[in-house]
Amino acid sequence: MKKYLLLLSFISGFFAAQMPNISSVWMNNSQPYVGTITAQKIPMKVKINISEQDKKNDQEYFISGFSLVETTHTNFEGKLKITKYKVGNKRNTVFGEYQFAEEGAGKHSGVLKGKFIYTFLWNKKTEKIENQFIEFIGSWKSYDGKLDYPTNWKNQ
Repeated sequence: MKKYLLLLSFISGFFAAQMPNISSVWMNNSQPYVGTITAQKIPMKVKINISEQDKKNDQEYFISGFSLVETTHTNFEGKLKITKYKVGNKRNTVFGEYQFAEEGAGKHSGVLKGKFIYTFLWNKKTEKIENQFIEFIGSWKSYDGKLDYPTNWKNQ
């Protein structure tokens, strides 16, 4: 019974006025997200180094990190916003949007923008989150507007 109440408490936290602080989730255990950029699917890595929940809007997180495409390493900052939750018997899903602005003003500097989906299982026995999956689907657009590429990256 205690475990069931804890699970309900955890899930109800998503719907309560105060969103639980899940900033560590976005940092992906200090591992980079792996994916692609462009229609040619050039390999891309995205590493989030800092994730902090917004104190005024607990559905938003301030994010800082870097992207790596071939030999181009670019720092970025931005926001990640949770827009919807879907609570299931075991699998739970969080939906949202992100926008990360890269440093620099060159031809290969721009904005990563799109949507994300975060799914996880709640283990009732251990009372812990398991089998986390996070995927970011969006685009990268250069600041001058001349380049616009699809992006997709996920945790491993």
